[in-house]
Amino acid sequence: MTKQEKTQVIEEIQTLLNEVNVLYIADTDGLNAQQTSDLRRACFKGEISMKVVKNTLLKKAMDNVEDKDFSELYNTLKGNTTILISEKANAPAKLIQTFRKKTAKPVLKSAWIDSATYIGDEQLDNLANLKSKEELVGEIIGLLQSPIKNVISSLKSGANTIAGLVKTLSERE
Repeated sequence: MTKQEKTQVIEEIQTLLNEVNVLYIADTDGLNAQQTSDLRRACFKGEISMKVVKNTLLKKAMDNVEDKDFSELYNTLKGNTTILISEKANAPAKLIQTFRKKTAKPVLKSAWIDSATYIGDEQLDNLANLKSKEELVGEIIGLLQSPIKNVISSLKSGANTIAGLVKTLSERE
């Protein structure tokens, strides 16, 4: 690979890293051609971008990214490295868990999610259980709607007078 080609690859990776908030670094070494193809297909279905990269080029691209500190991930840049990028924080972890039901790889080296760093394969369960932004917003809305639903159901259940409403609400406490 020429110096110009390396520079171009570094710039591509840097552009990619500037745009993401979810980055997983995995080891896919040892997967055969069919398994690699299956993994790529699963990534495509799960809207996860997968790219095999050279460690030195990835580190240089990480160094060039402003406003994001990837330095804690540097120690995991050894051996075969595949990056997985997604909009959903838990999607790559779930994909890895599902894929590992058939084979021992990929192995999670590290993950970087909204400036939080996760190191090691033992973090996979924690990452898979992370809730997406949409799930958290849904839960908050549900919690906020709960008291309103109680008042409305009290009004509909014959407590349509002020006295009945006060009595119903005092019974619930």
